[in-house]
Amino acid sequence: MNLGERQLQDRLGTRERADAFAERQTLDHLNDAMCRFIGRQEMMFVATADSGGECDSTFRAGPPGFVRVLDAEHVSWPEYRGNGVMASLGNITENGHVGLLFLDFRDTVGLHLNGTAEIVEDPDEQQDTPPGRRARLWVVARVREAYIHCAKHVPQMEKVTERRGRPAGSDYFTGTPSARSVRGAAARS
Repeated sequence: MNLGERQLQDRLGTRERADAFAERQTLDHLNDAMCRFIGRQEMMFVATADSGGECDSTFRAGPPGFVRVLDAEHVSWPEYRGNGVMASLGNITENGHVGLLFLDFRDTVGLHLNGTAEIVEDPDEQQDTPPGRRARLWVVARVREAYIHCAKHVPQMEKVTERRGRPAGSDYFTGTPSARSVRGAAARS
């Protein structure tokens, strides 16, 4: 735990509860149940920061098991083609600390992983993989901390298998007002 956590725990009277949580729930590696959980996941959130502390939080998704458990201390995930900004990867090159959050909305539970990461090139890049799902780069993270995200705050949701309402695109928040109105109307119908 960092100094800020400790100061707030003392100020708010939660140190004993925090220590009990850490003792019961926090590991420095992945146990078998965590490995199985990660193997079922189709998405995760990745938090990174650059060398100056400027943060980025992003979403990653793929087929079940797209995040691979390499061993009890390492996971990896593919970096698929996206918008080309490279915010997360750029941060990792400056500051290897990462936070990963996996949420299972059916079982209403989550898993936090904190650790360090590095970028590696994929030596076995599959040329027959469809564009957009071809990963030239992978991130390998070393787990320093693994712990549960309490189910009481994860909403239960069901997966929808088909997209409805709006086409994929990057102008949702920056498009013209009339384009947003058309998309919004389509989504509500």
